[in-house]
Amino acid sequence: MSEERTTRAFQVNGEDHHVSFSVHHSLLEVLREELGLTGTKHGCELGECGTCTVLIDGKPILSCLELAAECEGRQIETVEGMMQGNELHPLQDCFADLGAAQCGYCTPGILLAAQALLAENPSPTRDQIVSALSGNLCRCTGYHKILEAIEWAAARMRGDEKYRPPESAIYGDPVEVEKASDG
Repeated sequence: MSEERTTRAFQVNGEDHHVSFSVHHSLLEVLREELGLTGTKHGCELGECGTCTVLIDGKPILSCLELAAECEGRQIETVEGMMQGNELHPLQDCFADLGAAQCGYCTPGILLAAQALLAENPSPTRDQIVSALSGNLCRCTGYHKILEAIEWAAARMRGDEKYRPPESAIYGDPVEVEKASDG
């Protein structure tokens, strides 16, 4: 018995694609297996971790829960589409500068969720950033540098060159050095 297949037209990262796939495949499977866009990660495949987050029509969507066949005619953006020409997106640049990614597995989904937030709200509060990332889990970082990187990227995207993350975000907390007593 052969599996039922369909062919659909997608626009992914601004490029048109005609893709043939099994009708039951998720958008995550089609992006990774048919289009070779492996920046979108397999995580829990239950919609709980956010590693598979992509943007569909500018909104963050969990691609593991989205049937690919339902995405025809919609604008899909993956982490591979974030670069602006040969330049990193400000979010990517700030994440790199602050070391906001540890293992990096969750980073593509977090970057896209943050991109959607900043497109809607260029000056989010820390609480709004936390809320926008509430569906994205990171097991490595503790989120502190992620939040600082998003705040810094938002400032740069607004043209606020005066904003800098705290020195401790870049260099770490200062270490107190005890002086040896002469005695």
